[in-house]
Amino acid sequence: MNFRLVFKLTGKTLLVEAGALLLPLLVCLFYRENPLPFLLSIAMTGAVGLALSLIRSNDHFFPREGFFAVALIWLLMSAFGALPFFFSGFFPSYVDCFFESVSGFTTTGASVLTAVEPLPRGILFWRSFMHWMGGMGVLIFTLAFLPKVGGRTQVLVQAEATGPVSSKLVPKTAMSSRILYCIYIVFTAAETIALRIAGMPWFDAITTTFATVCTGGLSVRNLSIAAYNSPACEIIITVFMLLCSLNFALFFLVLTGRVRQALGSDELKFFLLAVVLAVVIVFGNILPMYDTAGHAMRDAWFQVASIVSTTGFATTDFALWPVLPQLILLLLMFLGGCAGSTAGGIKASRILLMLRCAHRSLRRLIHPRSVKVVKLDGKPVDEDTLNTVFVFFLCFMGVLGLACLVVCLDGFSLTTSFTATLACLSNTGPGLESVGPMGNFSAFSALSKWVLSAAMLIGRLEIFPILILLLPSTWRKD
Repeated sequence: MNFRLVFKLTGKTLLVEAGALLLPLLVCLFYRENPLPFLLSIAMTGAVGLALSLIRSNDHFFPREGFFAVALIWLLMSAFGALPFFFSGFFPSYVDCFFESVSGFTTTGASVLTAVEPLPRGILFWRSFMHWMGGMGVLIFTLAFLPKVGGRTQVLVQAEATGPVSSKLVPKTAMSSRILYCIYIVFTAAETIALRIAGMPWFDAITTTFATVCTGGLSVRNLSIAAYNSPACEIIITVFMLLCSLNFALFFLVLTGRVRQALGSDELKFFLLAVVLAVVIVFGNILPMYDTAGHAMRDAWFQVASIVSTTGFATTDFALWPVLPQLILLLLMFLGGCAGSTAGGIKASRILLMLRCAHRSLRRLIHPRSVKVVKLDGKPVDEDTLNTVFVFFLCFMGVLGLACLVVCLDGFSLTTSFTATLACLSNTGPGLESVGPMGNFSAFSALSKWVLSAAMLIGRLEIFPILILLLPSTWRKD
């Protein structure tokens, strides 16, 4: 294990985080708030980052270093990102600060705060900006804005990328990162302007956009998007939640004139079909609860988009809906968005591949000698990738079960405990009952908050980078 290179890369990433903390500091100064929490955080993060980045190392970088680097960087980014919360005095303990920080960077959107509107604007901005940084990936963020980090950077991208298959847009990894961030920034600017035109204040428009394009969901209002009571804002946010649930590589294909190839994506078709079916079922079941069909349809689209994109915004308390719509939203938490998006969950491509594998197995029962290859977008998927998909699903369910067992020790109902764990592991944010869209995670014990924080990190890194570190062979010398 090349620890020196891993620590050096970690140091450079912490320097990027220290630079990012300057933005909420400027917000504090603009609104004449106390800048001390951010000054102390910048000093501590910058000092540690500088010390680590000065370590001399060679460029021997292999997959195990990549997994270790990604896990360590996300952990330390969250730990140092919690410092402004801790120094602000608005959080009762560091575990609450860490939980909020992890929720921000992993774009989960779960919160321990019972009320967010009393918080200073600088703190609220940092909560949302952490979302924006973590949405595309903190390593991709570093690779996009630093000229060179050393080592084989594609290893880092593969360790952090979402979905069963990772591919570069262009041959150079750094250039691929910049292209992704250009698309990301365009979406951010477009939604901010659209929300401002729709009547949302500038500060709210910016922070809400940060939480939307990363499919995060931390709002600056206690009632989330319902606080604005604006159909125009709800429609804009719905559109961008769904857009950012799609594979960003599809947007690159569209920009390069390959529209037919983008629209022919199997995962895209499967994802959109799942969304439309979910909206139809939810709308049909909640219609009797509403005065007008238009309002019911708007809430159905918004909540389905919010949950399947793992954003977690709310325009209504869906925990009060009938059981069937709640079950649909629960299933959407498992599904999540597309591979290569900012959304969480298992990912539509994995679910699609498992369904096609199941279909192939059933066909073999009838035709034992038939040879059928599982394909995605017209290309054969190798058996190793298919095995990895099933291993991922097994590990996902295993982590969900183990984490839920610990959370159940707090004595909440099974629905609260299970949906809280699932919401954290799938990076969705809200669950049902006590952790519903109008609830929060403040009542959980410190142990549960640590476990749920770990679940958020494991879910965002898609399990393997964390579990691989538990293997003795990872640390064994070659």
